[in-house]
Amino acid sequence: MGLLGRLAFLFIIIPIIELMILIELGRVLGLFPTLLLILLTGAGGAILTRLEGLRVFFQFRQSLAQAQIPGQAILDGLSVLIGGAFLITPGVLTDILGFSLLLPPSRRWLQRRVRSRLEQKIKDGSIHVVSMGSGHGFGAGHPGSTRHNVWTSEDSDPGAQKGTQERRASRNEIVFEPEEQ
Repeated sequence: MGLLGRLAFLFIIIPIIELMILIELGRVLGLFPTLLLILLTGAGGAILTRLEGLRVFFQFRQSLAQAQIPGQAILDGLSVLIGGAFLITPGVLTDILGFSLLLPPSRRWLQRRVRSRLEQKIKDGSIHVVSMGSGHGFGAGHPGSTRHNVWTSEDSDPGAQKGTQERRASRNEIVFEPEEQ
């Protein structure tokens, strides 16, 4: 499925399915219980998002205080942010996905699944990891991995100002830039 198909699925098909589920819930439970359910999941999600967000923030600070890279805390923070956004969106499916991103056991399971899928896509070449500059990017030095430097200098682009670089990467490439020393 291409990008346009994915966007259509995300912004057209999913909301239609959500609306159909809410209409069916309204028919079975009644209007006011359905509205109450929507409000309670929203309020409960907001409270849980705040609690998990604070927990992740303190985990992040603790990692930094111990001079460790807070990789898991960053991943947890991103998961909590996305989960909170799903809970703000009215709908049963988005609420289930939102709560699963907020609750640590299901969040860890989903993170492992996404991580393994990304690793597989990098391994089979459907996603290319691109490193900019002279630093070592993610995946540099992996046996069998290809490291691309994607940039054009002023020699290859007459319209570019001297000394500037223009990054060009395809939609399947991830660009990592090394930190300035």
